Amino acid sequence: MMQPTASPTQPCNLTRRAFVKQAGLGAAAIAASTLLADAQSAAANSEPTPAAEDLAVGVMIDLTRCNGCQSCALACKVANRMPQPETVPTKLDSSALSFVDTRQNAAGEAVFVKRQCMNCVHPACVSACTVGALRKTAEGPVTYESSKCIGCRYCQYACPFGVPAYEWDNVFGLISKCQMCFQRVAVGQQPACVAACPNGALHFGKRQALVAQAHALIESMPDRYIDHVYGEHEVGGTSMLYLSAIPFTSLGFPALGDASISRYAEAVMQMTPAVAVTVASLATGIHLLLRRRQRVAEFTFQHEQAKDHLETESKRLDPRTPE
Repeated sequence: MMQPTASPTQPCNLTRRAFVKQAGLGAAAIAASTLLADAQSAAANSEPTPAAEDLAVGVMIDLTRCNGCQSCALACKVANRMPQPETVPTKLDSSALSFVDTRQNAAGEAVFVKRQCMNCVHPACVSACTVGALRKTAEGPVTYESSKCIGCRYCQYACPFGVPAYEWDNVFGLISKCQMCFQRVAVGQQPACVAACPNGALHFGKRQALVAQAHALIESMPDRYIDHVYGEHEVGGTSMLYLSAIPFTSLGFPALGDASISRYAEAVMQMTPAVAVTVASLATGIHLLLRRRQRVAEFTFQHEQAKDHLETESKRLDPRTPE
């Protein structure tokens, strides 16, 4: 007579395959925690200390001196080995990290505006990056490590200036942005755009000194400049500082407050590793519970089938059972 080997209430033995599955889920939870912790560390680095602010460099862009010669944009393409280095760019994309936009003043005259990544003091893109591909350096530039990028485009959504350009034609989906020529800055050189400007529209130096210089120019020539250094306070400050003769909103600059956008993203990023581990643990538990219930249901079904078979065989072999 057939006897079941276990009862439905007995725990199922853990097979090698099940163990590998459970170990894999646990490893995934640990990997998610480690990855996000690295991103959290990068976000924490986006908040410069007072000592770091003394080291930070920047670029002051005097729009009243720019004549739209495009020397800065072309020098940028050459220095960063961008495609078509002799073609004047017209927007920020995967082939141009900088370009010179053309606007008009109230009199209809052309006003030229250099555009590029603002390399924020408290970069929202760094705080939003989930894998630590973007980092704020003590010297000022916001750098990008493509080997870590997963193409999530969170940096695009976070940037208040709409700077990071997504490489749609790249199978890996990387981004492009100005990094303030951090390799040149690291060895004491100026960014390529500054070195190429023939009109004195671009000035490179310590950010704090540039802010003081900008205010001195405004005070000494109030008829030439409006009383506003764009980038001094916007979203907590930027490494790119602008002087202009007309309001910046008329030139397409976003009107932004002084508060750093990154502080909101950083608060979320600080909680993300714990949330990821919790979710992964819950998912593992639910998987195991459902798997156990499935096995119990399968065993119960097999047990009932065996019972029915035994009853049928008993009746067939019982001599008292009518033919």
